[in-house]
Amino acid sequence: MSDELPAEDRKIITLARSTRARNGVPEGAAVRDETGRTYVAGTVALESLSLSALQTAVAMAVASGATSLEAAAVVSEAEAVPDVDRAAVRDLGGADTPVLLAGPDGTVRATVTAG
Repeated sequence: MSDELPAEDRKIITLARSTRARNGVPEGAAVRDETGRTYVAGTVALESLSLSALQTAVAMAVASGATSLEAAAVVSEAEAVPDVDRAAVRDLGGADTPVLLAGPDGTVRATVTAG
């Protein structure tokens, strides 16, 4: 993980990475709301409900009363953040919200905006 990232961004990557490993899911994600609270989630894959880790983390933030997001992070083998995940972040945080994509080792591979 890059030490050049702000500490708060390193934190959400670490939380996302830990959730992915602990739960044995394809992705882990974390978001930080406007007050600095973090929400962490893994992929949900039920017969009747499928959500990416980032969609789940955003849903947890909304359900907890968050009104905006400062940043989001996802740890995944994927090469890009899917548009549907960026849309979930955009719905709560706005188009300029940064979304960090890190590999399983925590190395940031891309930073995109939700827009």
